Amino acid sequence: MEVHAHSHTARKKWTHYFWEFLMLFLAVFCGFLAEYQLEHKIEKDREKQFIRSLFYDIKADTASFKRIIQARNIRETSQDSIMFLLNSATPAEYSRELYFHAVTAARTLTIRFIPNDGTMQQLKNSGAFRLIRNRAIADSIAKYDVIIRSALRQGEVEETLIQDYRTAAPRIFNALIFDGMLDADNNPSRLTGENPALLPFDKKDLYVFNYKLFSMKALNKAIRRDIRLLLVQAENLLALLNEKYHLE
Repeated sequence: MEVHAHSHTARKKWTHYFWEFLMLFLAVFCGFLAEYQLEHKIEKDREKQFIRSLFYDIKADTASFKRIIQARNIRETSQDSIMFLLNSATPAEYSRELYFHAVTAARTLTIRFIPNDGTMQQLKNSGAFRLIRNRAIADSIAKYDVIIRSALRQGEVEETLIQDYRTAAPRIFNALIFDGMLDADNNPSRLTGENPALLPFDKKDLYVFNYKLFSMKALNKAIRRDIRLLLVQAENLLALLNEKYHLE
């Protein structure tokens, strides 16, 4: 009977296994680093895109703030004119001016603030605020959004006061005169010719109207003040964003 000799493979040294393990570890680790760097770059690019979009939204807001401040200056002058002329000794002599200012007093198109908040809403709703790594900038953006929400709530209160004004005005002003002042696009124009008649009103009607008008005037001043503060904050935020992200 023949006895076959078994061949034996040479036993590998422990250093061989160590280097195999090390090479595998390095390959996995380098892959992890590459993936991490790629993800980090993607998030950094998304951050820059969000900030750039937000920057131009806020810039559009600043243009709105300037327009609204100017419109509210005009509104205050108009409200002062109504108060002064209507409480004069002979208001009927100024009825053309009174009708013009009275019909414009209830209009809000030029004074209403509608924020350019598409990017802000996306940041909040998608959880993308975490992409903004600079805490000071994130806090400034959040603070700006809070004040914007406050300004919108003020606008809602103002709408209520304007509705109150509209309930008092029919005791003094003839709606048919108002109707004749509006063109096809609903824009009012000043009356010409003789002074149109005011409705017969007593002191109680006047006192009620004065209070409604006063409430509108006071809130107009408060909102104008807050819009001025918002404008300063918006401009400061724009400067900060531009400094950190080089947007312009």
